[in-house]
Amino acid sequence: CAVTGAIHTPTMSPYLPITPDQIASEAIAAAEAGAAILHLHARDPETGKPDQTPAAFARFLPRIKQATNAAINITTGGSPYML
Repeated sequence: CAVTGAIHTPTMSPYLPITPDQIASEAIAAAEAGAAILHLHARDPETGKPDQTPAAFARFLPRIKQATNAAINITTGGSPYML
């Protein structure tokens, strides 16, 4: 289950999780609903823009790992905008 998507922004949907708490909650809910794999992208909580830094992932990964047995697949940075 891809909780946030790679290129989506909050202007595209009011339901896009952008804060670490929102991303963790949605990922946990997906696992509880049966998702076996969680594909995750991190976001800057202020802008909603993708953030590939390890620190951004560290804000939500521990909570998800503690709450689920789902396999976690974090993005490798792939997007249509990569050069």
